[in-house]
Amino acid sequence: MHIIAQCPGCGNSWLLDATAADRRMTCQNCNTLYKVPKLEEVPEATRIAKHAKGTIYIDQKGNTYG
Repeated sequence: MHIIAQCPGCGNSWLLDATAADRRMTCQNCNTLYKVPKLEEVPEATRIAKHAKGTIYIDQKGNTYG
């Protein structure tokens, strides 16, 4: 499963492996340090992502798009 994290500084999105959850990341574009939330912090989004056949976008508030 992949997750897409969006930088709160510049808005750039990054496709990350699910192992990036609950880690701090540095944006490669603007060097902003931000935290990718734990998958358990967004339970409904996690449930949807696990059953998705394609890429799902989940924002920092747990809203899903895709």
